[in-house]
Amino acid sequence: MRILVTGGCGFIGSALVLHLVHDLGHEVATVDALTYAANPVSLASLEGDARHRLIEADICDRPAILEAFRSFRPEAVMHLAAESHVDRSITDPGAFVRTNVIGTQVMLDAARGHYESLSGAEKERFRFLHVSTDEVYGSLPPGGFFTETSRYDPRSPYSASKAASDHLARAWHETYGLPVLVTNCSNNYGPRHFPEKLIPLMILNALEGRPLPVYGDGQNERDWIHVEDHARGLVAVLERGRLGETYLLGGRAVRNNLAVVKALCAAFDRLRPEGGPHERLITFVADRPGHDRRYAIDPSKAEGELGWAPTKSFEEALEATIRWYLDNEAWWRPIREGRYKGERLGLGTAG
Repeated sequence: MRILVTGGCGFIGSALVLHLVHDLGHEVATVDALTYAANPVSLASLEGDARHRLIEADICDRPAILEAFRSFRPEAVMHLAAESHVDRSITDPGAFVRTNVIGTQVMLDAARGHYESLSGAEKERFRFLHVSTDEVYGSLPPGGFFTETSRYDPRSPYSASKAASDHLARAWHETYGLPVLVTNCSNNYGPRHFPEKLIPLMILNALEGRPLPVYGDGQNERDWIHVEDHARGLVAVLERGRLGETYLLGGRAVRNNLAVVKALCAAFDRLRPEGGPHERLITFVADRPGHDRRYAIDPSKAEGELGWAPTKSFEEALEATIRWYLDNEAWWRPIREGRYKGERLGLGTAG
């Protein structure tokens, strides 16, 4: 297939693009604005591969997006491009509304025009997969789980902008007949994760002997999914999902933030015992506004309908993730020292 992937130089996007090209042999056009959280080095293994092309474009740039559709003529779109860091959404909500809402509308309009130009088997095959987050559902009570019928209740500018984009995607399906699928996922972790998010920030801070800042009491709970399990799930939805449906993709690995950081410290003590015990670096900081207490996903629908399931053990995959960062300083060091120069480091929100 020819698949257009937005945000393909980001964390989840790059894992998806590598899976689509290397593992499945698809032809992919990556559309990415190459903003602060994107890193084309993540796709370095595709350099010179005729099955991949990189289109540097902002999803809000309607002429550029229309040209991407015209030149590539995709058989499917996997729309991942988004502003995604909650802390940044609190300080600059306008950027999140622009990218996540207006950008999604531009993508849907372009896809609709492209879809309506198709006929026969090409039109029957076409899909638009909109990738979202569990944060749109708000905060769960203790022991609760999100399902596809959970009520939307976003609490941050980030989650509100993603909720709006979800509604737009469904509206384009209902109003215009665009063959849309929607996914909502839990917190991702794994290689090539931008180092302002919880796990990569803690890994790099621990490596440098710096404080490990944890919001509030550290009891905020999140469901963790390895980025490669998520990429497989997205492909399963694209290939086998029912049009107009939503599928929740989670890792069945609910942990509170403090437990995640402590597990990371324990792994660090095994891998880099010098400077340990690393738990001594944990520092509690003031909680952020509107910090949801619990997210957790019930992925039963995706498991039952699509034959997909998460495969990674959290503790084992967490240690493998730490090893990746230890072995790939050339990937993260320029980001850590260059793009953050003069900028306050994030506190590692877990969503």
